[in-house]
Amino acid sequence: MWAKKNIFFLTAILILVFNPASAQFYNFPSDISFSLITERQLSVKDSAVHAGVKPYIHFFSSQYAHVADSHRVFKSSGHKATINLIFNKHLVAIESKQQNFKLRLDPLVNFEGGRDLSDTSGRNLYSNTRGFIASGYIGKKFYFETLLAENQSFFPTYISNSAKATLVVPGQGRWKTFKLTGYDYAFSSGFISVQPLKNLNIQLGHGKQKIGNGYRSLLLSDNAFNYPYARITQQWFRGRVQYNNIYAVFMNLVPAAIVQNLGAERLFQKKAASFQYLSVNAAKFLNLGFFQGLIWEAGDSKNRQHLDLQYYNPLIYTNLLSYHLNNKNNIVAGGDFKLKLHNEFNIYGQIMLDDLKNTSKKGNGWGFQTGFNYFNVLGIINLFLQAEINYVAESSYLSPVGSVSDQSYSHYNQNIAYTPGSGKELMVTGDYKWRRFFMNVKYNLQVHEASYLKDNFTTNFYNAKIGYVVNSAYNLNISLGINYRMQNFYTFKGSNEQTNYIYFGLKTSLYNLYYDF
Repeated sequence: MWAKKNIFFLTAILILVFNPASAQFYNFPSDISFSLITERQLSVKDSAVHAGVKPYIHFFSSQYAHVADSHRVFKSSGHKATINLIFNKHLVAIESKQQNFKLRLDPLVNFEGGRDLSDTSGRNLYSNTRGFIASGYIGKKFYFETLLAENQSFFPTYISNSAKATLVVPGQGRWKTFKLTGYDYAFSSGFISVQPLKNLNIQLGHGKQKIGNGYRSLLLSDNAFNYPYARITQQWFRGRVQYNNIYAVFMNLVPAAIVQNLGAERLFQKKAASFQYLSVNAAKFLNLGFFQGLIWEAGDSKNRQHLDLQYYNPLIYTNLLSYHLNNKNNIVAGGDFKLKLHNEFNIYGQIMLDDLKNTSKKGNGWGFQTGFNYFNVLGIINLFLQAEINYVAESSYLSPVGSVSDQSYSHYNQNIAYTPGSGKELMVTGDYKWRRFFMNVKYNLQVHEASYLKDNFTTNFYNAKIGYVVNSAYNLNISLGINYRMQNFYTFKGSNEQTNYIYFGLKTSLYNLYYDF
């Protein structure tokens, strides 16, 4: 362990000798709080970009670029050049003289420590994440990005319970035991993006997508672990119409075959998925989205995949017409909208339909979302307010009746859409930035109504943190925060669970983690 840590820090020191540059073009879904300035610019009425699918494809419009300059205080002139290196620059930035090759490389860290005041054992909690993120261009039509992280964590009880129940650290993959009560896990992500034509982009990678304008998504979320995917995006009619085809491979954490080969590594059951999303800028102030998702039957008892030709059908809603919502192939349909009432205020919503002919006691599968974003609240620059209501029926996203394998809307035992799974939710968040300082508060109220004599419960989740952006090129920040969570069961009150976690951390905020469940 000592040698491992020293190799890491030696590598970081060596990286510092390279000549850095200030451009920021990481394309992964940024931490929601730190992407707000970009989101504000994409929400103005004159913006014609399609912001409903993330990560954005910046080949289509320069407006997709991250707005790092808004955070910068120090300039790169005179005796402050060294300060600028620390606060504004990438650790590695290599660029050819002809500018036909660019490379950026930065550390990926999360050194967080704290204590759950509600935990009578008094144990220390911490996360230790070390890794890197790199991206670059080859020519003007080829972009690549990769991320790798290794982690050891001691979580608050409710996250630990979730990891034990699902065999997965939320959003971050399978784990093995670390020092009896801790978790050791690693994850990677990456993709290549090719722009062969002005109106066509092709991506191949291992990562996650998100569809929608809200904090949650009822259609396709970046909640679950990374997965292999291909994404084909087209834009037509001067950019007013964007069409996405996403093909993915998900995994159930059950044996792939009935007969296991004891001399080989265990294989898990795979299932193919296809998604279509049509985004239309009906007016400068109105965007409409149309969605179809389908989880195809997983492999047979010998882990052989049998895909119908319809799997490759790129036309939206044609599979819905062929199979309908209650077919053994799990179809989810829906749509969303974004209405820009003002350059700094917009409302949005989604509707999700899963199974409207469900004869079980759980009823039909459907859901809706509505919310608003308010930027520069009351004229205060960089003050942001968002409120959102979600509802998802309990029978939504489940494996259809008649399917021979688990075709639920899931991956690695995690939902690939609405994070809490089902129920009602109110989410309110506020965020304020002043130069490099930031403050964020968030409240979630979740009400879960279970059937079949299972207990109903509510969850109240409060999060507040203050911090400082150390380096704006890759969102390195320090923060002090508190997470308070109270879960109340209606019948089995002895199962009530409380968390009061106070923490301090140094973190690279480049992707979302959803611990508010």
